[in-house]
Amino acid sequence: MYLSNEQRVRTRPYRSLPPYRVETLLEQGSGPLNEDVLLINDNLFGVFDGATSISHDDLPAGVTGGLIAAKTAAETFRQQGDTLLGCAKEANRRINRALGGNNISGDQRYRLWSTSAAVIRLEDDHFDYCQTGDSLILLIYKDGSYTNLTPDINHDSETLRLWKDTQVPDGITIHEALKEKIRNVRLEMNVTYGVLNGEPEAIEFIRHGRMDLNGISSILVFTDGLFLPREDPEQENDWSSFVDMYRQTGIKGIYEYVRTLHDQDPYCRKYPRFKRHDDAAAIAVTV
Repeated sequence: MYLSNEQRVRTRPYRSLPPYRVETLLEQGSGPLNEDVLLINDNLFGVFDGATSISHDDLPAGVTGGLIAAKTAAETFRQQGDTLLGCAKEANRRINRALGGNNISGDQRYRLWSTSAAVIRLEDDHFDYCQTGDSLILLIYKDGSYTNLTPDINHDSETLRLWKDTQVPDGITIHEALKEKIRNVRLEMNVTYGVLNGEPEAIEFIRHGRMDLNGISSILVFTDGLFLPREDPEQENDWSSFVDMYRQTGIKGIYEYVRTLHDQDPYCRKYPRFKRHDDAAAIAVTV
């Protein structure tokens, strides 16, 4: 096991598994810290996207609440020999403890640290999965088709639409212009969309199950930093183009494409988003 940049975990597989190849990506965005975490531990693969509270957290330099939540979840999955759902429940409890027992409630819930998660465990002829939030699991089949194993929930679409339509001078950020709207969306955590943030309601939003490997070519788990840019934030993600690009260039090629388009839109207006470059974590398992 090793921990690279304190956010990447990997060990070598020791059990009999189908032949597979792994491609990984972990890139920091334009923020001061990377709040995405990548986990590879034996036959376990996962990504976690931390979100810091919308308030001042009394934390030491080099640490954010989102990073604590993401690392706490990743370490829990690495340590626990439980079902993936059991790991997610324990991760949620540990995030609660990291928050000091979660005495935050009501209209102060935007102060909670949180993380999304997408995790798979590869076995001989199947894989188990567990997911919550906007980190996704996408399956690509040998016949060329694909499917999103977990729903693509665009909970920020209304905020980004407002940002697209808001007339503000260059240099004013979305966080300055739409502070109250962003705060209200955070209050929807584990009400209309799921995250691991220490609340018991988080468990109701966890998606989990088992899938046969027959016919599957690749399994992709990734955070939203790998999503293709959209001019219309309310438009559905173009997964067909995403899969075509993956087949041609792999996940690193997708990331380079996303980064290039974002560089051409430094004020985040053509492709509405919260910062110039988002953190990105991704794993592609080809079987």
